Amino acid sequence: MRIERFDIDGPVLITPRVLTDVRGSFVEAYSRRAFDDAIGAVEFVQENQSLSRKRGTVRGLHLQTSPRAQSKLIRVIKGVIFDVALDLRPGSPTYRKHIALELGAEAGGMLFVPRGFAHGFCTLTDDAEVIYKVDDYYSPEHEKCVLWSDPALGITWPIDPGEATLSDRDANAPTLAALAALAAV
Repeated sequence: MRIERFDIDGPVLITPRVLTDVRGSFVEAYSRRAFDDAIGAVEFVQENQSLSRKRGTVRGLHLQTSPRAQSKLIRVIKGVIFDVALDLRPGSPTYRKHIALELGAEAGGMLFVPRGFAHGFCTLTDDAEVIYKVDDYYSPEHEKCVLWSDPALGITWPIDPGEATLSDRDANAPTLAALAALAAV
């Protein structure tokens, strides 16, 4: 397993070893022991899977707030995505900074996104499937969404905002400034 860290403390790219032979391939996609050694103890309680039929589908930027914040372990099982983790931890020296990278089924990398980060992705292929483990259950009253194309975030997405396929919720999400203003009320 290869571990790669970023300039922003917290997110980690984990690339498991792939064994191949004439039959195909085998990968130990998740080992709690190896994960704990690399990241620390995280108890995942739920696993979610999404299928995005169309290239250019955007999901995010989503997060759950305290006391129901979630860490996520994202893995692409079909296709390729452009994945983003945005630091929204209060008091963090990298607040409002993000990491962005491609994750794909063939490359096999998984992105760990810790609590306090908003997460989202854009599909770079049709029929992209993503699995992600979370360490707390879904809580609608703690869920927040930030407009994925908010220019103040400085994220260079691989798609024009007018061409994205979005849910109504993601299309109408508040900017980070508007979300912060709502939270202050």
